[in-house]
Amino acid sequence: MAPMLQEPALVDFNAPLHAAPKLVAPEPEHCPGPESQQAGKADSCAGCPNQQICATAPKGPDPDIPAITARLSSIKHKLLVLSGKGGVGKSTFTTMLAHAFASNPASTVGIMDTDICGPSIPKMMGVEQEAIHVSNGGWSPVWVSENLCAMSVQFMLPNRDDAVIWRGPKKNGLIKQFLMDVEWGELDFLVVDTPPGTSDEHLSVNSYLKESGVDGAVLVTTPQEVSLLDVRKEIDFCRKAGIRVLGIVENMSGFVCPKCTHESQIFKATTGGARRLAKDTGIPFLGAVPLDPRIGMSCDFGESFFDSFPDSPACKALKGVVRRVGEEMGLGADELLADSVDGMSVDGR
Repeated sequence: MAPMLQEPALVDFNAPLHAAPKLVAPEPEHCPGPESQQAGKADSCAGCPNQQICATAPKGPDPDIPAITARLSSIKHKLLVLSGKGGVGKSTFTTMLAHAFASNPASTVGIMDTDICGPSIPKMMGVEQEAIHVSNGGWSPVWVSENLCAMSVQFMLPNRDDAVIWRGPKKNGLIKQFLMDVEWGELDFLVVDTPPGTSDEHLSVNSYLKESGVDGAVLVTTPQEVSLLDVRKEIDFCRKAGIRVLGIVENMSGFVCPKCTHESQIFKATTGGARRLAKDTGIPFLGAVPLDPRIGMSCDFGESFFDSFPDSPACKALKGVVRRVGEEMGLGADELLADSVDGMSVDGR
């Protein structure tokens, strides 16, 4: 039997994030849906055992969004790190970006880890054993240094190897708490690390941050076409969700030997890599970062790769990418400390 061809349904990125009401019976045929404005009122609802539940279920914008907007009003810049593909280095790049911004003593930086099922930011930042403190003002983030803090579900787990087995509504609830209940204070930058895909966590972050404003998103990929396939979907997600794409970073772009500095192509760019994708989609290409095993070692030990290996080719490439991210965000020299990034001013001179 041939497959039935149907018009793909459009995704409503402004849909409320309330948990679906618990129905006492399955939704009948022609049901408008328990979160619809016509729920419990339509002609098809007559005689349904769920009619009263659907009629009283919450509808419209999430009532907590004003509180979230007020809580985040003291954060100047909010940046998302995205990729439809897993294992391309989103969390690694997030830590690099945060360390680069925090290299300016005048800037205060926060990292929010929204990868609920695979939180890795605490390990990479060297604060895996820390726990969240609760005060009258809310949850206190874990401070990595004097001007760099992080928040992750890892800080709440009794054991480091405990799995987080949650459905979408519970993930949404935790992300809401990270934004509404965490005492972020006055931050210059909030960098949000996201899991792979375009699902619950991404929809939640975008819906909750929309009113408070997001500077944009940085997409991370590797050179091969298998990775670019998923990144194209992430670009489509950003455009439908109204998220500005600041640019694309090609991570693991070749391997540089730490001893002889010779570069070999481990993941060959069969279709032109991120540079070609950026050109085809009209998105800025932020740069290519070579594969360096010392990056993984720095993350394992919770150290800054910038501080440990400042003269490595990968470090120099990362500094150039960070500088271009700052340019796309419209940061001035007083906001992004040029000397600590790549030895040149933000305008490239």
